[in-house]
Amino acid sequence: MRTLLKVTFAAIFIWMIGMTAYVSWHKSIMLAGSEFSWVSSPWAVATLFDAYCGFLTFFVWVCFKERTWAAKAIWFVLIMGLGNIAMSGYVLVQLFKLQPEEPLADLLIKRA
Repeated sequence: MRTLLKVTFAAIFIWMIGMTAYVSWHKSIMLAGSEFSWVSSPWAVATLFDAYCGFLTFFVWVCFKERTWAAKAIWFVLIMGLGNIAMSGYVLVQLFKLQPEEPLADLLIKRA
């Protein structure tokens, strides 16, 4: 199961970096702003709200896991700026921190 999770989150990480690079080569995010208005594309706006609510939900778990305010602040900036790239990276870091004898459920809990 650990290997499956590592492969899954590594695939998400690589896919999101690839898609972000691909889309960035075609159009800068700075030039796409007008395409995300309520008038031109309400679904795009709704999708952005949905994504950022998901990012905040994930960040609550990060706050539970991380001990220091500095780590929480860094992960907040990364998650809000990079979205699923940062989120999959965080899960990968947590997976690789698990010792072989630790149960996979320890991924979800705070370390002592």
